[in-house]
Amino acid sequence: MAIVNVTPDSFSDGGERLDPSQAIDDGLRFVSEGADIVDVGGESTRPGSMAVEPDEELRRVLPVVEGLAKRGVVVSIDTRRAAVARACLDAGARIVNDVSGLRDDPGLMPLVAERRASVVVMHRAGRAEEKYAVPAYDDVVEDVRRFLLGRAAVCETAGIARERIALDPGLGFGKSVPENMALVAGAGRLAGSGYPLLIGASRKSFIGRVTGIAEARLRDPASVWLSVEAARRGAAIIRVHDVAGSRQALAVSAAMR
Repeated sequence: MAIVNVTPDSFSDGGERLDPSQAIDDGLRFVSEGADIVDVGGESTRPGSMAVEPDEELRRVLPVVEGLAKRGVVVSIDTRRAAVARACLDAGARIVNDVSGLRDDPGLMPLVAERRASVVVMHRAGRAEEKYAVPAYDDVVEDVRRFLLGRAAVCETAGIARERIALDPGLGFGKSVPENMALVAGAGRLAGSGYPLLIGASRKSFIGRVTGIAEARLRDPASVWLSVEAARRGAAIIRVHDVAGSRQALAVSAAMR
């Protein structure tokens, strides 16, 4: 899953794709490099970022979603809002990727069920504007696993087919460095729940704290390593900025296995 943010303030690539044609070109390039899915987001979730009005979020993402979908790209819309998801599904998106675990907008879950879309349900502690919370986990892998399975059960009750649900432990969203590492190490336990597991470690701040690399875009080597490790342990989807590097590393990892 390639990341295409169309925001002015995302932590790594904010401001790079304010022109929809640039975002579409980048999305197509990522597909040529080996991306199976292009994830388009119009609201930054970096700690301290403020919520974007739905109309503004839609203005940013809709032309990009439409442009990529028309070219046959499998598009995921990274949004917490039913109104944005509805317009993007109408424009050809096939997946809704919600960092709130379908909790922020009560209209989103029935919409996904009605449209028979696929969905990524993520664990998030706190909110971006609050710089996220860091709860006291008893066992971070088990606590996150239980939360995600609970949300998946609610999704199924609402009419979303089990095979359309993927789970994301939400690396960086209210977790310490050791907890993020534990979630990657525990990918097998999370994947063992029976749902596809998505891991999104790419360029995140906890990698900077481990490596001492302050600039997010320089964290790709460590990001690729974590993605490969997550895949080796059972992740079905990795969400990345560096598609070409990740594909190469995955190919070598598969050959070694």
